Amino acid sequence: MRRLTLAGAGLLVALTGPAFAADPTVDLPMTAPGFDWTGYYAGLQAGYGWGSSDITGTDGTPFSSPDLSGGFIGGQVAGLWQFNHFVIGGEADLNYAGIDGSANAAPGNSFGTNIQWFGSVNAKAGYAMDRVLVYGTGGVAFAGIETSQNSGSDFSRTRTNTGWTIGAGVDYALTDKFTVGAQYRYYDFGSDHYDGNSSFTDRDQDVKLNTVGINLNYKF
Repeated sequence: MRRLTLAGAGLLVALTGPAFAADPTVDLPMTAPGFDWTGYYAGLQAGYGWGSSDITGTDGTPFSSPDLSGGFIGGQVAGLWQFNHFVIGGEADLNYAGIDGSANAAPGNSFGTNIQWFGSVNAKAGYAMDRVLVYGTGGVAFAGIETSQNSGSDFSRTRTNTGWTIGAGVDYALTDKFTVGAQYRYYDFGSDHYDGNSSFTDRDQDVKLNTVGINLNYKF
């Protein structure tokens, strides 16, 4: 019986040995099959923005609420890491803008707001379907914003405002190196104080902005 058992074990090893040799252990990939979004990116973006500006006196008295609109162009950098279908990372952007507007508080007395530039530093998370990436993004936003008034003489002040932003978008990998995308963002730059002078009253300005844009990026 012992010889029969040993012979059976030897036969089992002989039969299964080639199978193990033909099927070596393979490490599981960190990313899903297809395009790998892991990498560093840099590129250009452009788009259109619209929003509102509430200008009030420091005592809360409403002065004016100009509607804002205009275009922007800028650049961004990003770093992404893909795990299976999920993508996480960070990005930063900076844009030159001509987003402005004005409103008449009374005949011969107009108030204006001008977003001269804006940018943000964000976290980014999304879901990849091969060459398509759908994502959400959000973080800290900042902008150079001018407030102005024309009432016989001119008044203007510019401050750097800080606030927050949130948005969503979709990117598509044209090649292994170039991606294109479209994005919507909402910005709340908060309320900032602007000192007046002997002719114009101190004021607070609260600015909110929506943007839609397209981008082209190079993957390193």
